Amino acid sequence: MTSWKRRIPFRVDIAGVIEILGSALYSRPEAAIRELIQNAHDAIARKRRNVLAYQGRIDVEQDPGGHTLRFRDDGIGLTAEEAETYLSTLGIGITGLIRGRQSTLVAAPATESTGGNDEALIGQFGVGLFSAFMLAKRVVVESRRADGDEGVRWEAGAGSEIELSGCLRPEPGTTITLHLKPEHHRLADQPAAVEAIIKEYADFLRVPIYLNGGKARVNQIQPTWFDPTPDPDAIELELESSFGETPLDVITVRRERPAALAGALYVTPRRTPGFAGDAVVTATVRRMVISRKIQGLLPEWAPFLRGVLELNDCTPTLSREDLVRDQAFERARGALETLLYEHLEGLAGTDRTRLESVLAWHRYTLAGAALTERRLRDLLRRTYRLPTSQGALTYDEILARSEADPLFESEAERVVWYNTDRRQEGWANTLFAGHPAPCVHALRSFEESLLAAFSADRSAHGEAVDLRLASPGSPGFALAVLGVTDLEEAPPEWQEFLGSDATVLCATFREERPVMAFLNERSELLRTLDDLKKQGAIPSGFQRLVDAHVQAGPSGRNEVLLNREHRLVGRALSQSTATPLASALRLLVNNALTAAGASPTRATLRRQAEDLDWIAEALWGRNP
Repeated sequence: MTSWKRRIPFRVDIAGVIEILGSALYSRPEAAIRELIQNAHDAIARKRRNVLAYQGRIDVEQDPGGHTLRFRDDGIGLTAEEAETYLSTLGIGITGLIRGRQSTLVAAPATESTGGNDEALIGQFGVGLFSAFMLAKRVVVESRRADGDEGVRWEAGAGSEIELSGCLRPEPGTTITLHLKPEHHRLADQPAAVEAIIKEYADFLRVPIYLNGGKARVNQIQPTWFDPTPDPDAIELELESSFGETPLDVITVRRERPAALAGALYVTPRRTPGFAGDAVVTATVRRMVISRKIQGLLPEWAPFLRGVLELNDCTPTLSREDLVRDQAFERARGALETLLYEHLEGLAGTDRTRLESVLAWHRYTLAGAALTERRLRDLLRRTYRLPTSQGALTYDEILARSEADPLFESEAERVVWYNTDRRQEGWANTLFAGHPAPCVHALRSFEESLLAAFSADRSAHGEAVDLRLASPGSPGFALAVLGVTDLEEAPPEWQEFLGSDATVLCATFREERPVMAFLNERSELLRTLDDLKKQGAIPSGFQRLVDAHVQAGPSGRNEVLLNREHRLVGRALSQSTATPLASALRLLVNNALTAAGASPTRATLRRQAEDLDWIAEALWGRNP
């Protein structure tokens, strides 16, 4: 057995690397245009360090006859040595060295210090030029530094050989020419296509970009929301122009700590269904657009936000199509959430009308999200209006009117009554018309949960709050709200006779009505689903969901109150269930349930017909 070792260098298949760049690193070949504009921008930014009066420009030129696309800048340029080092080595770029984020094995240009302010520089990874091979079969770079006497020409195809030579170039700067592949010839033929790509990626760069020698620049350069002291009205108009919709509210973003943030967000008038959807935010780093639809940056409870954000602390991914999810990203995310809360909480004190318009437009999204977000819940507790028997009220307003009567309550300080069935909204309003406490109509399941969360929060702060369904089965409802006394279940024979669709209770009313009915929405829903199941109308997969829902909690039942003091009810209860008065009482019970919104079953309709026949027989003086 022998033991041996040797050192060998890494070998790079350039053609293979270019294939990886095209098929895996970048999602779109057009990203190469962004990379080349970025390189030109950095060359101009580096020249600005030494020449304060210099502004710079980038020209993009199409040649349909030659099938070429050319990028020209008047920036700092390259020497022959720099072209050989930085253009010929994948992963080494001048900007990355200056910003201190690449290997120190290769020195920065001797004529330029690596210290100082690098905030204007965009590049980092040293792969931008190689991305050009996604579009081009051949790339030619011609460059000259302002302090150099001779230009340099760098030329390469898709293989591993690079040709380097001197060239005559009268003006300093760099020109990159792409000899396009046949499938990308449109980029030499269609100005509108190239203009759209420039605006998509480089609309906010401070360096002007011109297409085909045009007099007007293509990019916007300085949108209002990046101004040091932005004007709110101007921002709103510019956002409306950029995004094609009128903001409900505008949030100016400018923070330095704990993360550097700049830009503007706005509340879209487009409703987001349910709690789905993502905030559509354009993220830029040093004014270069990273993504028009960045994900995970804004809180999940705010999918209705749109806008543009400058995030210079964050690091782009290698493809520059997203941001690295690192500590800087999390700091930016946390700072944005805090800023949004502060803005909404500020509106609650200074511009309540605007806040309520936002809540009215996106109420279901916010209410659903507040179930898990305590700070958002604290805001909605003071601002979110729920329908009640006394009009639309916030939870704090509801709570202030829901003081428990010490005659009926020994533990709860506040009792909040609520109804979950739209069919009983009018009925509940009638019952609570003379009651000091309102009845809240939590007609959507998340609103019931939101009420429960509000009440739990108050109880956690030492105030005993009890949330109760407006139903005779709830403690205190019969006596405190209905004025009912001596509440008890009906005798078993009457419970069976009047039907199994509801729980039958007997009591003494202060009103003259013989029967009152109260629906349980869950019971009604499950009964309907059960009927569909018997008919075979529910798919098996959906039926499993229904069965799981049933097992998750008690279904409850509809409830019926019989007034002992009513002459018909009192006399019927004193007799047998076989009498005509018993059938009349059952008709009254069924009628009360139907009037409240219950759907009669086939058995109920059959009994109703039998009761009418029996009463008719009795009135005619015949025996059954």
